[in-house]
Amino acid sequence: MLTSLASAPSSLAVMRHLSNIVALAALGAAGALGAQQPATPKPIDRANLDTTCAACSDFYTFANGGWLEHNTIPAKYSEWGAFEELQDKNEAVVRSIEEQAAADVAAGRSAAGANVYKIGAFFGACMDTAGIETLGTKPIEASMGRIAAIRTSADLPLALTELEQSDGLAPFGVGAVQDFKNANRIIPFASQGGLSLPEKKYYTSTDTSMRRIRDGLVAHVTRMFELNGEPAAKAAADAQTVLAIETQFAASSMDNVQMRDPNAIYHLMTVAQFDSLAPLMHWRSFMTAQGAPAGITELIVAQPEFFTAMNGYLTSIPIEDWKTLLRWRLLSHAAPYLPKRFVDEDFNFGKLFTGQTAQLPRWQTCERNTNAALGEAVGQQYVARTFSPAAKTRAKAIVDNIVSVLHDRIQQLDWMSDSTKVQATTKLDAFTRKIGYPDSWRDYSKLQPRPREYAANMRRVSDWSRARQWSKVGKPIDRSEWSMTPSAVNAYYNPFWNEIVFPAGILQPPFYDPNADDAVNYGAMGAVIGHEMSHGFDDQGRRFDAKGNLREWWTTEDSQKYNAQAQRVVDQFNAYTVVDSTTHVNGKLTLGENIGDLGGLKIAYLAMEKSLAEHGRPGLIDGFTPEQRFFLAWAQVWRTLQRDAATKAQVNTDPHAPAKWRVNGPLSNMPEFKAAWGCKDGDPMVRADSLRAVIW
Repeated sequence: MLTSLASAPSSLAVMRHLSNIVALAALGAAGALGAQQPATPKPIDRANLDTTCAACSDFYTFANGGWLEHNTIPAKYSEWGAFEELQDKNEAVVRSIEEQAAADVAAGRSAAGANVYKIGAFFGACMDTAGIETLGTKPIEASMGRIAAIRTSADLPLALTELEQSDGLAPFGVGAVQDFKNANRIIPFASQGGLSLPEKKYYTSTDTSMRRIRDGLVAHVTRMFELNGEPAAKAAADAQTVLAIETQFAASSMDNVQMRDPNAIYHLMTVAQFDSLAPLMHWRSFMTAQGAPAGITELIVAQPEFFTAMNGYLTSIPIEDWKTLLRWRLLSHAAPYLPKRFVDEDFNFGKLFTGQTAQLPRWQTCERNTNAALGEAVGQQYVARTFSPAAKTRAKAIVDNIVSVLHDRIQQLDWMSDSTKVQATTKLDAFTRKIGYPDSWRDYSKLQPRPREYAANMRRVSDWSRARQWSKVGKPIDRSEWSMTPSAVNAYYNPFWNEIVFPAGILQPPFYDPNADDAVNYGAMGAVIGHEMSHGFDDQGRRFDAKGNLREWWTTEDSQKYNAQAQRVVDQFNAYTVVDSTTHVNGKLTLGENIGDLGGLKIAYLAMEKSLAEHGRPGLIDGFTPEQRFFLAWAQVWRTLQRDAATKAQVNTDPHAPAKWRVNGPLSNMPEFKAAWGCKDGDPMVRADSLRAVIW
C-alpha cells in the first residue's frame, strides 16, 4: 500500500493476513477524468526517456531514465514516482476538506453529530500537539495499571482478554471475516500475531542485515522504555526479554509465503475444538469480550500450530516477562498518539525499513489518519470536488469493454479445457464492478470523535470498527461495501466477493488522460484495470469460484498446466536482484501480482488493438507507433525512485515486486513487446521460448 496508517488492534489485524489473498494492489486502475482537472503534462514526454539505453536491453531505463536522473525523493518519503505525485495532489484536496472542517468546529459553526463535525473534531484533535504534550502518558495509565496487576500465569488469560479489548495487546487476533468456503456468512477468524518486526524471517534469518535490524529493535525498545521512565539498565534488559519472547512467537508462526495459500490458513473448527487446541484462553469468553454476538459455534483458525504453541507460552514464559512484553506492546501501539518524544523514536526506528530522512509534517499525518478513520465521510466531499457522475459513467464503460476482451480471450486459450472455460467465463461474468465511490455511504452515527481528545478518538475508532465488524455475524452480507477510501491512489480485487474496485482517487491523470491517444490510456489505465481482473485468475484468485467460495473448479490437467506456467514466473522473478547482488525478489511472494501484470498487459493490449481497428490507427505521435506508446505508458506509470532500505523491506514483505521488474518482467514475456520495438531473440528484454510464461 502507498500509505502507512495508525496501527489497529490485533483483533482487527486479522485482516492483514487476509491481504495476502485480497489483492489490495498498489497500482489500482484508472478510467475517467474528474471534474475541472488542471492541465496535465504530455502523456509521453521524450524528456523522461534515456535513449542511450536500448529499449530491448532495459526498457524501464529507456522509458524513465531521464525522469530518474532529474528527480529526487522528498525527505519525508521512502519513494517517489507517479503514484506519489498523484497522491500528493489528492491529499491537497483532502487536507482542504479536513482543515475547513476543523476550523468550523473550532468556531462553533459545525453541528455536533454531523459527519463534517466528526471530520473536524478528529483532525483538530490530532493537530492539537500542545494538548497531547500536556496529557503526556495519561492515555495509557489505566492499561499500564492493568498490566501491573497481573500476578500469576493464572491471571494472564483474563488480562489478555481485557487488554485486547482495550488496546489490542494480545499476541493474536480474533475478528469477523467472510467464510472462505461459505461465502454467504461472516464467521470469526483467529490468526497469529505478536511480532514487532514485519514477519518471521526477520527473527530467524542469520543474514547480517537481519541481525542489524534485530539489534535496532532492541535499541528501539530500550529507548521507548526509558522514555516511559525506566532506568537505563532495566530498559536494556527488558528489551532483550521482548526480543527473546517475540523470537519464540516467530518460530511458531507461518511466514508470508505460506499465508498466500488460502487453504493453508483455513481450518474450520467448533469453539469447543478451538478450546481443546488452546484451552487456557477460554475462547468463547475472549470473543464475547471483543464484541462477538452470543451463539457462535464455529470459527476459522488460520494457524492451529501457532495457537497450540501459544497455549504453552502462557505458562512457560515467566509472568514478569509477559508483563514486560505487554508494556512494550502498549507503548508501541500507543506511540503515534503520545507526546512527541515517542513519535520521534517510533519514526527513528521506522527508518530502518523506509530510509526516510524526515517525518511527515503534522498536517499530513493527521490528514491521513482522519481519512483512515472517516474515509467515506471525507470521500463524499472529495468525490464532489474531483469526480463527476459523467466521469463514473465513462469509467464504467471502459471497464466493461476490457471485461469483454478478457471473456473473448478465455475462449481462445488453447491450453484450457472447455469445462474449465465455462467456469472461468461464469466467474468473469459475475464480477461486481465498483467504480469511483460507493452507491451508498457508510453510516458513522455510532462514531463520536471529540475535539482535543486525540488518543481517546483513536480508541473510539478502534472500538467502533471492531463493533461494526462483529455486528455482521449472522446477518446477510452487504456486498455494496468498499474496503478502500474514495481518494485512494489504488485499486483491488476481492476474491471473497468476486469484485474489482477502482476508487476515484486513481481515476485521474497520469493513469487516464482524456487528451491522450488510446494507446496511452490503454497502456496505463487499461493495463491496470486488466491487472485487477487478472487477480481473479491468479494463483490465489483462481481458487475461488464465481460466488467467492474457496473450491477446486479447475480440471486436474488444467491446474497442472497453469502451475507449470506460474512456476516460470516464480523462477523469472527469483532471478532479479535489487540494491546488491545478494538481495533477490521473492518470486513466490510476488507471484499473484506478477501474474496480474502479465495478464493485465495482455488483455489491455488486445483491447487497444480492438479500439484501433474500430476507430482507426493514428500516425506516429512523437515518433512512436501506438504499440510503442502503449508500452511506454505502462513503463512511465511505474517510474519510481526508492530508498535502499525501503527496497529491501519491500522484497522481504511486499507481494509486489519493485517497480523496475514490474516493467521489464512482464514485458519480456510478451511477443507483442518484441514486435513493437523490433527486439531480437537473445536481447535482455526477450525471454527465450523455453522460459517464457504464457498464461493469458
